[in-house]
Amino acid sequence: MIKKATIKDISLIQDLAQKSWRSHYPGIISHEQIDFMLDLMYSEEEIIRQFNNPNYHYYLLGDAENFYGIMGFENHYEENTTKLHRIYITEEGKGKGLGKEAIQFLKNQILKIGDQRIILNVNKENPSYHFYLSQGFKVYEEGVFDIGNGFVMNDYLMEWNA
Repeated sequence: MIKKATIKDISLIQDLAQKSWRSHYPGIISHEQIDFMLDLMYSEEEIIRQFNNPNYHYYLLGDAENFYGIMGFENHYEENTTKLHRIYITEEGKGKGLGKEAIQFLKNQILKIGDQRIILNVNKENPSYHFYLSQGFKVYEEGVFDIGNGFVMNDYLMEWNA
């Protein structure tokens, strides 16, 4: 099930992000960087700012009983391009097909609004890189991005074209 999130879901978004990051990212980035990025990306102020952007959308991913993940994307990030900013699924939600369902949903959504391309960043050490390859994404660039506090993101930049 994929449900459009509203501003009333901020605490749920924060909780799902915390759970998924704390189980997925140790060994990929340091605990200090995880804390820093969660504070940076999932503060109430930052999520409200995203909700106030008419092109930014949050969705909750789950089944009939529970939500296990979140997806956030921004239509028209570049010309004819949507940026997938985040898709995170908790340990309990893995293996349920939620990631594939979310990516297919996103592909359908962007075509409805006229975008033809999806871009995303994924850490080079993140096993999710292989998931994105399996969904038709390709690397178009690599980059190291300074995010402050002495931390960097060492990422593949990936794209899917309709």
